[in-house]
Amino acid sequence: MDEEYDVIVLGTGLTLYKRFQLLDGPSEAMGRGRDWNVDLIPKFLMANGQLVKMLLYTEVTRYLDFKVVEGSFVYKGGKIYKVPSTETEALASNLMGMFEKRRFRKFLVFVANFDENDPKTFEGVDPQNTSMRDVYRKFDLGQDVIDFTGHALALYRTDDYLDQPCLETINRIKLYSESLARYGKSPYLYPLYGLGELPQGFARLSAIYGGTYMLNKPVDDIIMENGKVVGVKSEGEVARCKQLICDPSYIPDRVRKAGQVIRIICILSHPIKNTNDANSCQIIIPQNQVNRKSDIYVCMISYAHNVAAQGKYIAIASTTVETGEPEKEIEPALELLEPIDQKFVAISDLYEPIDDGSESQVFCSCSYDATTHFETTCNDIKDIYKRMAGSAFDFENMKRKQNDVFGEADQ
Repeated sequence: MDEEYDVIVLGTGLTLYKRFQLLDGPSEAMGRGRDWNVDLIPKFLMANGQLVKMLLYTEVTRYLDFKVVEGSFVYKGGKIYKVPSTETEALASNLMGMFEKRRFRKFLVFVANFDENDPKTFEGVDPQNTSMRDVYRKFDLGQDVIDFTGHALALYRTDDYLDQPCLETINRIKLYSESLARYGKSPYLYPLYGLGELPQGFARLSAIYGGTYMLNKPVDDIIMENGKVVGVKSEGEVARCKQLICDPSYIPDRVRKAGQVIRIICILSHPIKNTNDANSCQIIIPQNQVNRKSDIYVCMISYAHNVAAQGKYIAIASTTVETGEPEKEIEPALELLEPIDQKFVAISDLYEPIDDGSESQVFCSCSYDATTHFETTCNDIKDIYKRMAGSAFDFENMKRKQNDVFGEADQ
């Protein structure tokens, strides 16, 4: 064979019951196997976020259909509430008392009007030096409001951001609001038939530009010469390359462990309680609400997205592991999902590369974190691009006309 390519990208795929070694297989109540498309690591797309911009820029969107996720919720005191992200929703929300609502509304107006290039909009806040903690203090916001603002709007995983300059947080909240304004129900989109459509769309586009896909081929060895990658060996044949992109599982000697994440895939026969019978939603459980250091996430999709049999729902709970009893850590999320028809439990190690790949030309991604959105993953993609190309990927210089390819996003 000895074909030569500029870049090789490695990937894997497994069926659900085989992946979790459940030999009995699904019951008849689960319907037909072809009705199911279950993502092992589910993530939603922010309607105005980085991944949508990447898909538009590369024109992968021509092969994809999206549906709006019906709701975004936050956990407080054992109950879930819709995340308020506009002045109108703030005044109507049951999350806060009357006076807190007014203060939060003023905060949202401040964020909406904030323009880092116009000092007149700062209201005494220095975007580079004022911490987010000080901004919250300025508007006299209570701890519960701070929790859902930082974790359900700005989508931070921990409270480390509180003592950082406020500009990043303000921009994150603006992104959430702009994404919500796009379609109204929530800021999130999800592809029909599941996330497997993303690599399939890329495969079709890649083929147009001369890319080659080799499916069901094992990777026996990564061939190095003088410290640089020159190819990938599979079943006695070598595909030669100048650069290699892969996840940590292919190069265990070039990565370090950075923690663990637990994900539990739950098959339900009902929508999640207190979500207005939503066919899809995200729930964020802020760390402080359950005395943890990191958030717990729940994302739910269903037959409405062509990923489950009629009347069935797929809810995935995930969080960063902090103790020796991961399943106990995630119980607050599972309690929201009861009764559960079937559970699939996965505890995965998180890895990150120990070098930038410039010497070896082997460019490794980080493991997927516990979040249920693609923003952190997109940061990793941009980092790999910069390491490979030597310059940052600049959204602002995109020259292609970015029409709203998603249309009504099949609302």
